[in-house]
Amino acid sequence: MTVRVLLCDDHAVVRAGLRALLSSTEGIDVVGEAGSGEEALGMVAGLRPDVVLMDLHLGAGLDGVTATRRLTSADGGHVPRVLVLTMFDTDADIARAVAAGATGYLLKAEPPERLFAAVRDAAAGRAVLSGSVADRVVSRLRAPGPGLTPRERDVLGHLVQGLGNREIARTLFLSEATVKTHLSRVYAKLGVRTRAGAVAAAARHRLLP
Repeated sequence: MTVRVLLCDDHAVVRAGLRALLSSTEGIDVVGEAGSGEEALGMVAGLRPDVVLMDLHLGAGLDGVTATRRLTSADGGHVPRVLVLTMFDTDADIARAVAAGATGYLLKAEPPERLFAAVRDAAAGRAVLSGSVADRVVSRLRAPGPGLTPRERDVLGHLVQGLGNREIARTLFLSEATVKTHLSRVYAKLGVRTRAGAVAAAARHRLLP
């Protein structure tokens, strides 16, 4: 079976290199290229790719995480697998990508054979992680996590998805003041002071919903 792939990267040179690389192996067909998250969303329905190879940092417009979330949560349309291909392996990036529904997280430094295998695995619905990313996940599994209440976990989960306090409050039917109170307690338990720090700690302690 041939795996249909849509490339999403804001650098034309990178897309050209990926197209040439993927086209050099049997069983993978690059059906399109998108230079932005919005463009990828608009192309999926017509091209119906099995896998979207998604960069996280796309410049202006939708970032890769938001585009991934919209692609994987589409209701009634074609839902492809999303395989993140990026240069960054920070806890925050990994956490946001996984929370958004990405099937895999691969670094651009991987050898071509690993990329080919990852595309095929993602198309089959198998989780894909670069070696260094897998090591970080294992480390987080071994690390003890702070004790959050169910409501604090709910608030943290929505924060990791990129929602602001007002959106979290509306989604959970809470007041903004209550959300702020929960977040202050979450920050204290995680030992952080910022939203980015909370996202990174959520990944480190395996607290994602």
